[in-house]
Amino acid sequence: MIHQAGDVDALLPLPSATFHILLALAKEPRHGYAIILDVEQRTSGELRLSAGTLYRSIQRLLEQGLIREIHNRPAPELDDERRRYYRITPFGTAVASAEARRMSGLVRMARAQGLALGKA
Repeated sequence: MIHQAGDVDALLPLPSATFHILLALAKEPRHGYAIILDVEQRTSGELRLSAGTLYRSIQRLLEQGLIREIHNRPAPELDDERRRYYRITPFGTAVASAEARRMSGLVRMARAQGLALGKA
């Protein structure tokens, strides 16, 4: 699947859950429950993905080519064979990066308008 720069822009803005799933997969492949835990931990519990939201999002991300299922399982002897692992694709990385730039621009505009924003 070959993507163009316009394909990236067509997907923005990303739903919050989608962006967080891509962040969870940015550094390493994960299975669904590990994605849920990563998002919850990274957001200090502010975002808790339900299994339904997660798997609907994963299906859409697979269809859009933002992630792919991998069959090379980390430590298969220590893992549950029913788990499915996912990895972000280069296109998914491009989309997540574009979304981060878009959000950064929004924060700059808010600050320019004198809105007081707390530290991250």
